Amino acid sequence: MTSLSNTSSIKDTAEIKLSNRSISGKKVANLRKDGIMPVHLYGGDGGPLSLQGDSAEINRLLPRVGLNIPVTVIVDNSESGEICFVREVQRHPLTQDILHVDFLRVDVKSKITASVPIEVVGDSPAVRLLGGTLIQNMQSINVEALPLSVPEKITVDITSIEDFESAIHISDISVEGDISITNPPDALVARVAPPRIELEPVSDEAPEEAVGEIEGEQQDSETDGDQQESEEN
Repeated sequence: MTSLSNTSSIKDTAEIKLSNRSISGKKVANLRKDGIMPVHLYGGDGGPLSLQGDSAEINRLLPRVGLNIPVTVIVDNSESGEICFVREVQRHPLTQDILHVDFLRVDVKSKITASVPIEVVGDSPAVRLLGGTLIQNMQSINVEALPLSVPEKITVDITSIEDFESAIHISDISVEGDISITNPPDALVARVAPPRIELEPVSDEAPEEAVGEIEGEQQDSETDGDQQESEEN
């Protein structure tokens, strides 16, 4: 089985402007109160940097880029930026507010491994005609590619799942360009489970007719016993 798939690539990177940060430790909480988010930049040939940026701008950026879309980080209005990926997002355990973001520098000429989300499209006959339920076993696929070639998403067409024996594995997915999937070929991506058959509950009570018959038999038995006892007396 071959699943018709394609990748959606990003030609232009997103951009974020940050500035150097001198405040650290517990005092960072004061930055957050002022709408400033602490950021850490590391990796590549450069040393680690403690940075900060506008919280509202960073909150708008993160849903757009996730962990697989490159970001151009510009520090202190420098003329050139650095290509980075979001590598870690720290959140408050109760409010889920973003507390801190880590960016990783990358070499645009060297391949990296990234996790790319799966988008399921199409109409499976096993769902539409047989009443099955789509089970998506994998939500993302690991790929190896140049940073600027990492796809935004990988689209998987499920129209090939015609019955409950059919399934889509990694080996069924093809990607465009110089991109390699690093997951095991036999890894299960999606299948359709058959509908559950609900059995009618079995009642412990006997049917009314049967109950009547049993009661009648008991009455007949008691009558015969009384007659026998009378005859003996």
